[in-house]
Amino acid sequence: MAKLTLQRVSPHSTVQDAGRTNGLQYGLSASGPMDRPAFDQCLTLLGEAAATGLEFTFLGLSFTYEGPAMAMAGAGGEFLLSINGAAQNWPVKTELHDGDKVDIQTGPNGMYGYVRFAADIDVPLLLGSKSTNLAAQIGGLSGRALAIGDEISLKQGAVLTAAQHVKDPPLQEPDPVVTLRVLPGLHADLLGPNIWHNLFEHEFQISASTDRMGVRLVDAHDRFASMEKLNLISDAVVPGDVQILGDGTPVILMRDHQPTGGYPRIATLIDKDLDRAAQLRPNTRIKFQSISLEKAHYLL
Repeated sequence: MAKLTLQRVSPHSTVQDAGRTNGLQYGLSASGPMDRPAFDQCLTLLGEAAATGLEFTFLGLSFTYEGPAMAMAGAGGEFLLSINGAAQNWPVKTELHDGDKVDIQTGPNGMYGYVRFAADIDVPLLLGSKSTNLAAQIGGLSGRALAIGDEISLKQGAVLTAAQHVKDPPLQEPDPVVTLRVLPGLHADLLGPNIWHNLFEHEFQISASTDRMGVRLVDAHDRFASMEKLNLISDAVVPGDVQILGDGTPVILMRDHQPTGGYPRIATLIDKDLDRAAQLRPNTRIKFQSISLEKAHYLL
């Protein structure tokens, strides 16, 4: 059996597949890749691949491969890859051989990258998925992040075949201010028109306090700090909800979001922009833009 031995690991790196799509009925978010187009691009590069891969964060990943020749692809963000010290292109499609040392380093853009293989990662299925949910501590390697010294077995099994059409490639962000499009959230009307309009008046910055649960935003104008606190009954939340915490901090909820919440949700990112938001590094400036539901459906 083939295996990977991890020598260097970014914080919050995990095992992921397409996610636990039925998870919310059991009180679990779907998890899955933070950047779905990048995860899918690995499959497109390989033509066929196992369903499960490794998601690493912006500091990269290093591992040694042991076993028979194995196809591998890497994609997501802009990372620097070398195999046995020789620089490779990124994104990459390659073949690993016994003893190969793979090193992925921080590049100019992106928070998340992926490697996928022709063989599957040998961890248990839980509720139909191998995805790690760090908040709930389930899936993947006993519900935890990857760590130095982990030995990850790869086993032959069913593989997925890439669709004939090429899905959207991971987006790079050349503009100094990134626009994220939103629909009114569940509580936009309760908060009143002034609060809704405040969302679009000034820029925000991506905070360093960012993980798979959510992306906190820095608001230099503290526009929600004096917002009247609402006593809300907790109800279901979804990825992309823009939630206003009790101190006025906005948070974009991500793949490992809590299943329910009692803080007001003023807006929801459209699905098309959710993966872009995940790839934005701390201090990136963003602005929100209102969009119609019809336009959001068209873009999807």
